[in-house]
Amino acid sequence: MKQIKRTAIIGMGALGLLYGEHIANAGENNAVSFILDDDRFERYKSRRFTCNGKEFLPPMQKSSIKETFDLIIVAVKFNALESALETMKNCVGPDTIIMSVMNGISSEEIIGNRFGHEKMIYTVAQEMDAMREDGNLHYTKKGVLCIGHLPQQNSENLDSVTAYFDRIKLPYRTEANILYRIWTKWMLNVGINQTCAAFDTNYGETLAPGKPYDTFIAAMQEVIELSKLEGVNINPEDIQKWIEILKSFDQKGYPSMAQDRKTRRKSELEMFAGTVLSLAQKHGIKTPANQFLYDEIKRIEAEY
Repeated sequence: MKQIKRTAIIGMGALGLLYGEHIANAGENNAVSFILDDDRFERYKSRRFTCNGKEFLPPMQKSSIKETFDLIIVAVKFNALESALETMKNCVGPDTIIMSVMNGISSEEIIGNRFGHEKMIYTVAQEMDAMREDGNLHYTKKGVLCIGHLPQQNSENLDSVTAYFDRIKLPYRTEANILYRIWTKWMLNVGINQTCAAFDTNYGETLAPGKPYDTFIAAMQEVIELSKLEGVNINPEDIQKWIEILKSFDQKGYPSMAQDRKTRRKSELEMFAGTVLSLAQKHGIKTPANQFLYDEIKRIEAEY
């Protein structure tokens, strides 16, 4: 079993900083580097970062430097995935293990098509409330990484990752049916991310009775219907489980798409409602809640 010593992180958003800080603070020498294209490196090298108010000096490295890493964590937005593949190409060696903590249901397939599906550990990050504003990361819940492999993959890479996470005490759990877990997290984000963005609400306001709450629930129910047609078969009871998790968050906080609206950035709409609408067309069904969310967020973003 391979021992993981060097980790590269692609992306300096909330999750990238969250895991980078954890690995850096685990006490292992030279354990992590954030990989940036040369232009971004020049912009970020003197930037100040904090994690929960404490200064964090993230180790950075130019993507033009050729160094293979034991583990790569991809933590970018869906819109930046193609450029991330270029950023990380000099980091990937024959034995590199790759994890994507991106939302959605397609990033592992896209990354695997480029670098090899045997390298992928299927991953979903959940139960955290991390938010990044400028260079400041804030979270009250670090959450957990759910990890697993597909039936056709061997378990050696997963064993290496679990041994590493045990060593550095990074919260995780293994999933026998990782695709189910990825789909349920995607279902949540289709609901909460898009609803908070469309209605400009936070967690607490969305969970209160009203149109945002009704839209949030309806959007997730449409994913459940699609999951049956795709053979994943999400249990409807998972909706209430996610609601209970959301209630444990800072109720004045809000997810990434709502942050995008506040900063007038293009969101990951295509990964959420865009994918729902595509699958709905494939199966010949209607998804009115996601159609509303797609149209509304498109309208909002057209004003930027």
